[in-house]
Amino acid sequence: MSASELGALMERMGAAACAAAAVLANAGTEQKNRALGAAARAIRERGAELLAANAADLEAARARHLTAALLDRLLLDDKRIAAMSRGIEEVRALPDPIGTVAAEWERPNGLRIQRVRVPLGVIGIIYESRPNVTADAGSLCLKSGNAVILRGGSESTRSSRAIHECLLEGLRAADLPESCIQLVPTTDRAAVGYMLAGMTEYLDVLVPRGGKELVARVQQEARVPVIGHLEGNCHVYVDRDADLPMARAIVLNAKMRRTGICGAAETLLIDRACIGTHLEPLVRDLIDAGCEVRGDPIVRQADARVRPATEDDWFTEYLDAIIAARVVDGVDAAIEHIARYGSAHTETIVTENAATAERFLQRVDSAIVLHNASTQFADGGEFGMGAEIGISTDRFHARGPVGVEQLTSYKYVVRGAGQVRP
Repeated sequence: MSASELGALMERMGAAACAAAAVLANAGTEQKNRALGAAARAIRERGAELLAANAADLEAARARHLTAALLDRLLLDDKRIAAMSRGIEEVRALPDPIGTVAAEWERPNGLRIQRVRVPLGVIGIIYESRPNVTADAGSLCLKSGNAVILRGGSESTRSSRAIHECLLEGLRAADLPESCIQLVPTTDRAAVGYMLAGMTEYLDVLVPRGGKELVARVQQEARVPVIGHLEGNCHVYVDRDADLPMARAIVLNAKMRRTGICGAAETLLIDRACIGTHLEPLVRDLIDAGCEVRGDPIVRQADARVRPATEDDWFTEYLDAIIAARVVDGVDAAIEHIARYGSAHTETIVTENAATAERFLQRVDSAIVLHNASTQFADGGEFGMGAEIGISTDRFHARGPVGVEQLTSYKYVVRGAGQVRP
C-alpha cells in the first residue's frame, strides 16, 4: 500500500470514527448493552472460527521464532474464548457511566452546577500479540460511549479480524454504526506512525498496550494525549512477620501463574530478619517450578542453582520465567528499593503485621499496592471492571486498571434563571 493510499484509508477511518462517536455519545444504555450482548454471543458461537484463525497466527508466529512468552500472549483456546465472551458480558452488566452526575451544588446566586460524565470521543488503541485486547478494548469503548480505532499486531491479525467481526455483529444487532469499532485492515507499520502523528484531527487519546519499545514510541511520538505504562517491574516483599505457607503460595503465583503479563512479579525482596526460615523454601519453590532466580550474595547462598544478579536485573521486566531476588533490611529498605528500581506499576507485601502493611501501602507510590495477595490480581477484570484496556502508571486522568469509568471525561452543566454576572 502506497503512502497516499494509506493516508486516504486512515483519513476515512478517522472521519467515520468521529461521525460514529457523535451517534454513540447519545446512544442509550439499552442500545449499547444490546450490542454487547450480541457480540458476546457471537464470540461463543464462532469459537471454531476464532480457533482456526488463531491456529494460522500461531503457525506463522512459530515460523518467525517468536518467544514462548509472546506465543502464550497470542494463544487462544476454549478457556480464553469463554473468558473473552464472559468479559464482554461483565462489561455489559456494569453501570453506564455516561450522563451520571459525579457532583452537584448550588451557588449563592442560584446557579445550579453539575459535573456530568461524558465520553472522551475517539480513542486509538495500538497493541501487540494479545488478540483478546480486540474484544476488551472494543467492549469497553462501546460501553463508555467512545468510538475506537484498533491497530493490532501483525502476529495476531487473523485472530483480531475474527474477533472484530463478532463485535461488528453486535453493532449491527443494535442498529449502531459499524464504524463505532474499527480495526485497521493493514499490517503496514506506517499505519502506526499515521495514528501517532497524522490523526490529531480525529483522535482524542491514544492507548498503547504492548512491549516497552512500542509504548516508548507512542509516548515519544504521539501528538495527542496518551494513557499507558512503559513497564511492569512488579515487586513482592516478604516481611519478617509473613506467614510462610502464604508467602510461598503468593510468590509462586505472582511470578509463575503467567510470566508474560505486566502484573507478573519480576523482583522478590526478603526481609533479612526472616531469611533463616523463609529464604530457602521461597527460592527452592521458584527454581523447582522452572524459574531462573538471579540473586544477591545472600540469596545465592540459599541454593547453588541461583545465578548472580547484576545491577540491571533490578530494573528489568523479564516477562519470562526469571526473577531477581534480594535481601533487604526491613520494610523501609524494601520501600526504598521499589522507589529506586520500580516502574510504579504493582507491588505487594506479605505480612501478618497490620502496622507494617499499612506503612508499605501508604508509602509505596505505585498504581496498585496489595497486602497478602498476588501481583497477578493487577487486572481490571479482577477489580470488578469487567475488562481493561491496560494498566496506567500515569498520574494524570487515569491510574491503575483502565476500564469503563477511566475512558470518560466530564463537563459542567450549569442551570440558571436569568442570572448575569455583575
